[in-house]
Amino acid sequence: MKILLIEDNPVISRQIEEFLSAHCWELDFARTAREGITLALASIYDVILLDLNLPDGDGLEVCAEIKNKSDVIPPILMLTARDSFEDKAAGFHRGADDYLVKPFDLRELVLRCEALARRQALHQPKLLELGSLTLDKKLKIALHNGTSMELTGIGFQILELLASAYPAPVSRSVISHHLWGDHPPESDALKSHIYALRKSLDRSFGRPVLTTIMNVGYKLDLHELDLQECHR
Repeated sequence: MKILLIEDNPVISRQIEEFLSAHCWELDFARTAREGITLALASIYDVILLDLNLPDGDGLEVCAEIKNKSDVIPPILMLTARDSFEDKAAGFHRGADDYLVKPFDLRELVLRCEALARRQALHQPKLLELGSLTLDKKLKIALHNGTSMELTGIGFQILELLASAYPAPVSRSVISHHLWGDHPPESDALKSHIYALRKSLDRSFGRPVLTTIMNVGYKLDLHELDLQECHR
């Protein structure tokens, strides 16, 4: 599981890190509201753990902004000492998916994270359809106009990430982190995988589909969807 922890208390952060790392979960950290929002919008997390009392903003506003701006909306678990019904209601109304009052048992935190990740997966459609492009997430296959495309396992992962973010681009760093976490290959393996994916897409579509955005990353160029959007 990949977790984002937005918490300014170093003691609490260290306790959570030590406990969740023992479960082989990957954690990213933010100590401010702005840093947390930036990380949440730049990557894909299974769960976001959000403290409400941050030095540069209220966690309720952070929660609302992440939910409103994320391309792939993550489940958010609020961690706070605010324990009244009104506080909990405010959290849920601003987009929280769960609420855990401090101090809490770290074992319960694990259970709640696992439950949120499962719940999130249940609401993801098996098929991701973008015009003539269809991705079957369960079978790990991609089709163009109903015809299966020749993709490697990593090629499918990259295409799924780009399709989920469409029409926004995805940075090289986000793709690399999605594939290999904090331990990417020493060689420029991503470049080779992008090249192979681009060839497969070009062969299936009969035209360039995977576009390089200079100093940003990559995006899909799906003419039929872009034209539909322009005529709305």
